[in-house]
Amino acid sequence: MLKTFLLAGTAIAIGAGAAGSASAQISNDAVRIGVLNDRSGIYADLSGEGSAVAARMAAEEFGGNIAGAPIEIVVGDHQNKADIAANTARQWVDTDNVDVVADVPNSAAALAVQEIMRDRKHILLMSGPGSTDLTGKACSPYGFHWTYDNYAMAAGTGRAMYEQGNEKWFFLTADYAFGHSLENETTKMVQSLGGEVAGTVRHPLGTADFSSFLLQAQGSGADVIGLANAGSDTTNAIKQASEFGITQAGQNLAGLLLFITDVHALGLEAAQDLMLTTGFYWDRDDATREWSAKFESLHGSKPTMVHAGVYSAVRHYLQAVKDAGTDDADAVSAKMREMPVNDMFASDGKILPNGRMVHDMYLARVKKPSESQGPWDYYEIVSTMPADQAFLAPADSGCALVN
Repeated sequence: MLKTFLLAGTAIAIGAGAAGSASAQISNDAVRIGVLNDRSGIYADLSGEGSAVAARMAAEEFGGNIAGAPIEIVVGDHQNKADIAANTARQWVDTDNVDVVADVPNSAAALAVQEIMRDRKHILLMSGPGSTDLTGKACSPYGFHWTYDNYAMAAGTGRAMYEQGNEKWFFLTADYAFGHSLENETTKMVQSLGGEVAGTVRHPLGTADFSSFLLQAQGSGADVIGLANAGSDTTNAIKQASEFGITQAGQNLAGLLLFITDVHALGLEAAQDLMLTTGFYWDRDDATREWSAKFESLHGSKPTMVHAGVYSAVRHYLQAVKDAGTDDADAVSAKMREMPVNDMFASDGKILPNGRMVHDMYLARVKKPSESQGPWDYYEIVSTMPADQAFLAPADSGCALVN
């Protein structure tokens, strides 16, 4: 099982021919980055090969090498299974000389990998998972949570929906660590504002038929049905809710974690006016448009916030290795915390003591078909949430690294 899975990964050396003699401070004469994610399942579009493309783009900015040591990108499929994720990370670090693992959507998988990387003192750059436990009770001195988390989703979409008069909620929740965390964070946000939760129903990961779950949500009398899931689970739930006439009857849907690839799959007719929170939108400014055009030329679609976050995290890591003059995890972690994050993803982002990289987040509305100017022109940015409002304060995170 493990052997078959690992053969699915590939190692790509960028610019190795020009590498020359590697610096003595770079272990094993290479900087190896493992992009570990869902490459074939429900999260493949929002993460998958696009995250590997983004990591390669970051490596190319350094000419494919640091101090003469080639930058190598290794990819692997964790199949949304925590045990496969942990085994792959262990194999990569113990045998294949991988220095850092990146992305890791699926919170259960990320929590498992974080344990492996902490024990072996190797860096983990998380773009895909959402659980706040990753920078809370399960935090690590080598773990960096980059793109978003479930607190930010609740602070954005949850608050916005409540302020529109949606005080009574019912949750349709993916039954694993990520879904539980997203439901919990949104519940706390809604209740702190004075709202109530009418109930919740949990569904297995990768559900095709949401009819029974949606009927329960419809019968709850809630103002809003909060979708505490992601990927094709979210798009399937939205499509089937439309078939049941749920929104037409007056209830609202809140996609608590919605990606631009989800909107693309749904189409604007089905997705119009949905509110969402995102850490990145390709059409935000000139820098995001330029980077996203290059990404699209390589991958065939505009990037999700996960793709953009992988690029930013890998780029920041590589800059820290270059500046520290070594890929030693302790030295690189310290350097990463010293440096602000300034790139097309974040402006003056900073890494907090619990490993949370904080940056502005954006509340967006999905455009109506008549408002869109063409392919991928899907969002209207409604407001910007400053970093200190978008993310949980370290002192409230439960992380033992915070004094």
